[in-house]
Amino acid sequence: MEWLNYEVEYITNPSQKELRNMALQLQKVVFRTKYGNLNRITRNKARMAKYTYVLAPEEEASQYSHKVLPPEKGRELILRQKEYIEKVGKLIEIQGYEGIGKRAVPVQWLYTPEGANIAAMQQILAFPREEVETEEQLKAPFQPKFRVVYTPDFFLEDMPGKQAILVDLESFATYIMGPDYFGESKKGALRMLNEYVYQQGGLVLHAGAKLVHVGDQSFTVAILGLSGTGKTTTTFSKQGDLTQPIQDDMICLWEKGECSITENGCFAKTFGLTEESEPVIYRGTIHPDAWVENVYMNEDGSFDFSKRYLTPEEVKRWYDTFVATGENPENLDAYISGRVSLEELLDENGIPKDGWDFVMWTENGRSVIPMSLVGDAADFHHIPPVRSIGILNRDEGPDAATPGIVKFASPEQAAGYFMLGETTKTSAAGKERGKTRSPFTQPFFPRAFALQAERFSQLLKTMENVDTWMMNTGYIGGDQRDVEEGRALKVKIRHSSAMLEFMFAGKIHWTKDPDFGYLVVDVDHPGNRELLELVPREILQPRLFFEKTGKKEVYQNWVRRMKEERRRFLEKYQVLSEIIEATVGSTSPTS
Repeated sequence: MEWLNYEVEYITNPSQKELRNMALQLQKVVFRTKYGNLNRITRNKARMAKYTYVLAPEEEASQYSHKVLPPEKGRELILRQKEYIEKVGKLIEIQGYEGIGKRAVPVQWLYTPEGANIAAMQQILAFPREEVETEEQLKAPFQPKFRVVYTPDFFLEDMPGKQAILVDLESFATYIMGPDYFGESKKGALRMLNEYVYQQGGLVLHAGAKLVHVGDQSFTVAILGLSGTGKTTTTFSKQGDLTQPIQDDMICLWEKGECSITENGCFAKTFGLTEESEPVIYRGTIHPDAWVENVYMNEDGSFDFSKRYLTPEEVKRWYDTFVATGENPENLDAYISGRVSLEELLDENGIPKDGWDFVMWTENGRSVIPMSLVGDAADFHHIPPVRSIGILNRDEGPDAATPGIVKFASPEQAAGYFMLGETTKTSAAGKERGKTRSPFTQPFFPRAFALQAERFSQLLKTMENVDTWMMNTGYIGGDQRDVEEGRALKVKIRHSSAMLEFMFAGKIHWTKDPDFGYLVVDVDHPGNRELLELVPREILQPRLFFEKTGKKEVYQNWVRRMKEERRRFLEKYQVLSEIIEATVGSTSPTS
């Protein structure tokens, strides 16, 4: 459908200061921190994929990865949103670009005033017109290719969850009704960019990117990973003095390894954040220019990035905010008074019962950081071709056996593993835990997911000397408790940095894994002696850990199960047979 005109007052490209003042009017849910930035507590603590719909006829549902909604129903909801907007009478308009340079795409973001903090966060991530357009273009009216219309306080009583994210791919417009979480704005434009880039022969990767210098050569490394796998951490960590960050979330891959970027900043998870582990993100998050969502604040306005369970006194302090974000006052009162204890409300995994989420602070706190605060960022105008693409798998559990680092043997095998997108679920996915798979770690690709594997394989074949790899950022043989009790191994940040540094420098000698056919570090090769001084051999080849601990059968069962599950997953998405065979091979483990 055609874009609508809204008969309202437009507040076009307001300053960050103006947006802060507007956001502070939402006093019960927006707080000024000790550091001078603002922290909003939201109703939604993550994106709502289950309320996201592509506008398309039901008979075309198989063509999309999202649910579909008939266009006539979508138009009805969009017109109701228009009525709400015109009743409010104002729209904040952010004009900017996804990306920079010749591949940049102009976007118009529109927000009703209660979304002032969302508009401010989006303004940080968008490239301003002045950085993309010529003087002549700046004199002319803005000509957007995409549009996002966001009304956080417009609720749909007749829709599931009273909210909806409607994606019109024909006109490249997204209408967001009801959510108040910034990620919906960010992904609204990036989802449309996925479609737009695919139509032009490229592929958007849910990936961080870093510039790597080795000798007199420079190249780009892309790092894919679901939330919680360490994508941002890996992107911003150092490998010696070799690397500079480029992007933390999404890039566009084209033929021959051409790479174009999307954002002018970072949208980072903050749970567990420390200056020692992630200095760039930590310093950025406490900078006055950052914006923050859902981070726990102490009484003095400082952040507690590791807050989990709340005492009755702490819930009492947040009472008004919890009521404003939809928590049940009766449950709040029962917990504050002591009529219900924390122990009664948690299941065996420490997760609160439905209706009592407030006793556990969300682990999906976020910050938006301008790229200008990343001191050693690469020059966006001179990004070399991609020569290395990896996927992160945060493996965890008693049979966690993903090697510390793996190199794929063919474009087809790489496409299969990237299609699997394996990891262990974390808080951004909600209450669910355990192993999960998400094609290309990419819930924002709106078309059928199998198209990604096919396009990825095609693009790899146009790229000379490209390395494709997978890295385990989790555990071998257990979880953190097992590590503390000496029964498992943790793949630490220093291990990851060492493995990447040696791989980027071409200093790893590989050998073929007998079960999966990909390449693993040859722990017996004398040329790997220096790496083995930094990374335990059992992390590089987990089979050795399970043999050493008398759990060889656990490893063999894991091999068999992973092969069967991977085949079913790839077949479910109708992935090309040559990709499936390169990924899975035979179903039996070696002895």
